[in-house]
Amino acid sequence: MSAYFLLIPVLVPIICGAWLGLNPIHQDRRREVFVFIVTLLTSLVIGAILWNPPTDSLSLPLAGVLEIKFRLDGCGMVFAALIAFLWPLAVLYAFEYMEHNKNSFFTFYTMTYGVTAGIAFAGNLMTMYMFYELLTIVTIPLVMHELDHKSVVAARKYMKYSFGGAAFGFLGFIGILSLGDTLDFVFGGVLGKEAIAEHGQFLLLIYTLAVFGFGVKAALFPVHGWLPSASVAPTTVTALLHAVAVVKAGAFAIIRITYYSFGTSFLRGTWAQDVVLIAAAITIVYGSSKAVKEQHCKRRLAYSTVSNLSYIIFAAALMTKDGLTAAFLHLIFHGLMKITLFYVIGAIMVKTGRKYLWEMDGIARRMPLIMTVYTIAGFALIGLPPFCGFISKWYIATAAVKNGRVSAYIGLGALIISAFLTAAYIFELIIRAWMPDRESTTGIGSAPVERPGAKMCVPLVILAILIVAFGFCSTTLATFFTRIASGLI
Repeated sequence: MSAYFLLIPVLVPIICGAWLGLNPIHQDRRREVFVFIVTLLTSLVIGAILWNPPTDSLSLPLAGVLEIKFRLDGCGMVFAALIAFLWPLAVLYAFEYMEHNKNSFFTFYTMTYGVTAGIAFAGNLMTMYMFYELLTIVTIPLVMHELDHKSVVAARKYMKYSFGGAAFGFLGFIGILSLGDTLDFVFGGVLGKEAIAEHGQFLLLIYTLAVFGFGVKAALFPVHGWLPSASVAPTTVTALLHAVAVVKAGAFAIIRITYYSFGTSFLRGTWAQDVVLIAAAITIVYGSSKAVKEQHCKRRLAYSTVSNLSYIIFAAALMTKDGLTAAFLHLIFHGLMKITLFYVIGAIMVKTGRKYLWEMDGIARRMPLIMTVYTIAGFALIGLPPFCGFISKWYIATAAVKNGRVSAYIGLGALIISAFLTAAYIFELIIRAWMPDRESTTGIGSAPVERPGAKMCVPLVILAILIVAFGFCSTTLATFFTRIASGLI
């Protein structure tokens, strides 16, 4: 397959989304058909590319050594597969969820797909950084979609954090541009022995700053503050931000610069590795602790995302084959689990108007299907077998033990503490929903409830099935990820 096919999933959603913004479609049915065809076509093209990957790359020269380059390697396959599968389900859910400003919403929602694909298919640091910045620009209107005071404040906060983080990420770009052999992504890194010998400590500092810069989107403590605030956006947006595009782009960027730019042979065993491992461990416990205290259901899941994203960063920062395999597994499985949980809460909010934990008493009796899905996804997030969350967390814990560093064991302790805290904030809602103590006064009671339609329920059922299936059938996936982590793909 020609490398030119890599442009299709990038350009088609961006162009079609922009066209929708310039030529609004006022009939809901026509708009939904248009958006779904664009989304499905993009996912099918990505699927075809993954099935028969191009062996060459596509380069578009800019100035000097700077060029926009698209290439598909094993790391890009993981991220591309995640977005290609989840985006059509997200769009289908959004058709029923969204009530107003639909043209503007689907304009940026569709464009975001293309920009995210650009990050997945980026063949060098220049291209990834460019699309990383574009991702901020196209998602700001989604965060402020409601155009009320809270949404505008949240969008400003998201913008400040993101642009500030991008400035630190730019330091990593400049460091590799100045001292690296190439800007291309090369498994094992692009720093030569001479650059490491002369500028080793400086490069470690630049790497650490770049991790925290890209860690803004991955909600790494203390640069996580935008994420809970962004939960004021529609659930279709928060699920996109917290499970698929934005936060996973941050984790993906950290994996890229660690394994494909700076190189683990240089970073492993240094103070920079310890700083990232400990920062991830702190974030894991902090996010889970805040989630236990939070009473707003979406914000509770937002803090849960803060914690779980650092599972991925922690695993990647172990800088071993086992650690990278575990990071890829949790990147995929967390995406499935968290988008499911957000969509269940979103369905409850849009159909009943209830947002807070104490309002969920007895709701499972009125909405049994979606609460069953929530229970399955919740068990998986806790890490209970046989669900997929157990698999990825087991791989992370095993990789930490094999690593043997003190900072790795600190992270392992954080994982154990987080497991108990996750059980607390997930089980609390499940128990309230299925076994309420005060249903007559605080719960849904006998009030009429509009149940979610097929556009909401079908994606939820598909996701729940996959969460269970991957718990039993993850060996092949783990083997494939191990090959990527070994530099074979």
